[in-house]
Amino acid sequence: MKLMSEEVVFAKSESHVVLKMIHSLFLINCSGDIFLEKHWKSVVSQSVCDYFFEAQEKAIDVENVPPVISTPHHYLISIYRDKIFFVSVIQTEVPPLFVIEFLHRVADTFQDYFGECSETAIKDNVVIVYELLEEMLDNGFPLATESNILKELIKPPTILRSVVNSITGSSNVGDTLPTGQLSNIPWRRAGVKYTNNEAYFDVVEEIDAIIDKSGSTVFAEIQGVIDSCIKLSGMPDLSLSFMNPRLLDDVSFHPCIRFKRWESERVLSFIPPDGNFRLISYRVSSQNLVAIPVYVKHLISFKENSSSGRFDVTIGPKQNMGKTVESVVMTVHMPKAVLNMNLTATQGNYTFDPVTKVLTWDVGKITPQKLPNLKGLVNLQSGAPKPEENPSLNIQFKIQQLAISGLKVNRLDMYGEKYKPFKGVKYITKAGKFQVRT
Repeated sequence: MKLMSEEVVFAKSESHVVLKMIHSLFLINCSGDIFLEKHWKSVVSQSVCDYFFEAQEKAIDVENVPPVISTPHHYLISIYRDKIFFVSVIQTEVPPLFVIEFLHRVADTFQDYFGECSETAIKDNVVIVYELLEEMLDNGFPLATESNILKELIKPPTILRSVVNSITGSSNVGDTLPTGQLSNIPWRRAGVKYTNNEAYFDVVEEIDAIIDKSGSTVFAEIQGVIDSCIKLSGMPDLSLSFMNPRLLDDVSFHPCIRFKRWESERVLSFIPPDGNFRLISYRVSSQNLVAIPVYVKHLISFKENSSSGRFDVTIGPKQNMGKTVESVVMTVHMPKAVLNMNLTATQGNYTFDPVTKVLTWDVGKITPQKLPNLKGLVNLQSGAPKPEENPSLNIQFKIQQLAISGLKVNRLDMYGEKYKPFKGVKYITKAGKFQVRT
């Protein structure tokens, strides 16, 4: 049962010279085990993943593995999601972002179907996983990637359905063609009905920043998304407006959004898919618009011809508009010469792994009245030379009910239906790659 969506027609017209886009897909866990593989047409040997494992060994951490790896006969394009590497094998040159976007769609679909995109969930639902991959990719080209269409093609797993299938030998594949695919609104199924009509929007922003030794901002950028959960009956037509839409750069839209209306009025006008979906993703790249919500005071020093050093770090809130900075975690990759660390934390707990040389300090919530501090001695190998450079501090944090860019939703209007839905907007700011150099 194979159907063609509008976005795939575009994909094929763009890449018509390519005979096949994605040849094979391997799912690899953090231990380096290939726990699932799927091939379209001929089988590609698992040995092709050796090139990926080599690149993984060279990388400092999982996020530094190159997303595109060239081998003598193939290209390996991969993403890392929820402690799983999705590694696709390509035989000819294709736009890498096209493949990366598809792999993210696969991970999102697993999350949507199983509640989590984990190795355990994938292994427990391996039949449905293969059915989904068969529908999502046709002869190496993305096909049905919309959640609503897939759920009509392949029913999501339930305990009752699993029991019935095991007794009767039937599958989760639907008997009828998806109604949405045959309309000009393929992302929404027909005949949607809810007792409670609700529309929720989560504005989630991540700050990527590099702060130098003196506390000045070297680089700062905000990556933002608006995730939606829409449970509305019928065929509602929504308009979402913002207080300050002009600060958004590089906006990427869900196919449901009318682009001309955005261009002319900076208003998001759309007939929404049913359920959870990502409405837009955006970037704020002007450094003067990026407020840094935390500051770090640090003193990390190693003496020449000495087997010890000093470590003293304090984290405090900065420009956070009166909101609390919480879920603060600091990780530091210490130099290889460090044997262990004797530190005292005024707040939270710290751990130091003498094998990986990684220091982790789980701070928790920051209260401005008493700033968290971690200080003490660093023990080095005797006779080892002084470390050439100080380590960088990687900070994680979260701020509820705040979009650090200042983006605010103005109003949500609904047309086409008579009922009044319940509407809600939530703002979250968190750290992306937030690094402080010492």
